[in-house]
Amino acid sequence: MNIGSHALPNKLFVAPMAGVTDRPFRQLCKQLGAGYAVSEMVTSRKDLWHTLKTSRRADHTGETGPIAVQIAGTDAQMMSEAASYNIERGAQIIDINMGCPAKKVCNKWAGSALMQNETLALEIIEAVVAAAQPHGVPVTLKMRTGWCDAHKNATVLARAAQSAGVQMITVHGRTREQGYKGEAEYDTIAAVKAAVRVPVVANGDIDSPEKAREVLAYTGADALMIGRAAQGRPWIFREIAHYLNTGEHLAPPLVAEVRRLLLDHLLEHYALYGEFTGVRTARKHIAWYVRELPGGLAFRDRMNTLDDCTAQHAAVGQFFDELAQQMDRLPLYRATDVSMELLA
Repeated sequence: MNIGSHALPNKLFVAPMAGVTDRPFRQLCKQLGAGYAVSEMVTSRKDLWHTLKTSRRADHTGETGPIAVQIAGTDAQMMSEAASYNIERGAQIIDINMGCPAKKVCNKWAGSALMQNETLALEIIEAVVAAAQPHGVPVTLKMRTGWCDAHKNATVLARAAQSAGVQMITVHGRTREQGYKGEAEYDTIAAVKAAVRVPVVANGDIDSPEKAREVLAYTGADALMIGRAAQGRPWIFREIAHYLNTGEHLAPPLVAEVRRLLLDHLLEHYALYGEFTGVRTARKHIAWYVRELPGGLAFRDRMNTLDDCTAQHAAVGQFFDELAQQMDRLPLYRATDVSMELLA
């Protein structure tokens, strides 16, 4: 699997998710088997480039390549400048956001709202490709099947994007109107794959090794992009990779490993965001990790009362230690032998 000159180790990608796929999370997913990860979307508005929020999203310190940055906006010139700005700061791949369904994005005619205006969408694609090509930086596109069921135009836009120089296309199997409701459909993704020569990535509701295999077979896609299913379960990438390669299920992680992964993740998270923001934005990650564990809901509520990184980190460690002790009292199991599957 290649994107331009970048060879990827596998065909399992981390989806760009605002407020989630920051550098620590991307690095963790890559460590656990993801072959590629795209940043949270970076605005094309110059007046916001120097804000703390954008500077954090554009922070690639120590990140393994290829470094892919997603940009969002509604003006071709501004998107061209945003591509150049991020390339100067280390982006090796530029991804255009035409898939975000959030109201605050679509109300400004960005994200998936651009699928309603194919002329403007193509102008933006052409401008971004023109800005990136002199640097040898490939441009990719992420979009939905369309704005609504009555207007599914992903195939039309995919052909136009390919002609304009886009080197990979990701399709989320829902319309903007659906948001994240209902079930993703894969007929449109299969149609896009049949219509273009560039790699096509399938996205939407891929939450198990079996589903991953089914979607690949049904769509003929070159790769899979996983988003919400990786929240609190970043090891899903190695589970899917193992299943696709062997047809067998990989054993779930041990409690001891999950404890270590989460504690290390939190330290990286605090380092990026600082004390005040770090402890607050870490809460959602902790909640995702513990949501299906015994006592997880009560622990999540406790987390929301802590506003100190040291206390939060210690509480997480204690939670998993106590969990291991509970299991150690059961016959036949030792704490280090207990998997997340047994605890769910």
